[in-house]
Amino acid sequence: MNITHYMGLLADNQPWNLLIFMAVPVICAEILAITEIAILFTRKLDGALKKLNKVTGIFAGIYFTGVFIYLLKTAYIPLTVNGEWKGWIDVVAVTFYLLGIVPFLGMSLLDLGLIFRHKAEEEKLKIHAIFVSIFLIVAHVAMIFGMIDPSLGSGSSAGHDMINM
Repeated sequence: MNITHYMGLLADNQPWNLLIFMAVPVICAEILAITEIAILFTRKLDGALKKLNKVTGIFAGIYFTGVFIYLLKTAYIPLTVNGEWKGWIDVVAVTFYLLGIVPFLGMSLLDLGLIFRHKAEEEKLKIHAIFVSIFLIVAHVAMIFGMIDPSLGSGSSAGHDMINM
């Protein structure tokens, strides 16, 4: 079976690529989602959960910016320039993974007070929750398309194995 560049990246250099490109961002997203829900329900804006949420948001934004720059330079641009994409499914998987920069960097900038600085705390809470939601959406689209055989999008049946159940 053919695999997308997304899955190839995660499968190479085990376990390091899986940890660097999947585990760290997903763990950050899970911490953010769980603490975000607790903060939204309790409205406690000065406790340990809020601090964990803020530190995780800042870390995730900085960390994923590094991942984004690295993959843009070493994978996305070369694949595009050299015409090495395995079809539209492959492009969707990698593009949506990289789109994670928008919400992660947005959260980081918000938590650092560099954007929306004059908004009320309630508005900042809403914006932060929206960023978390956007990340979860783009990450899941990337994962779903990343697991699809990219040849399915090309109409070619090469590389398909039938599984008997």
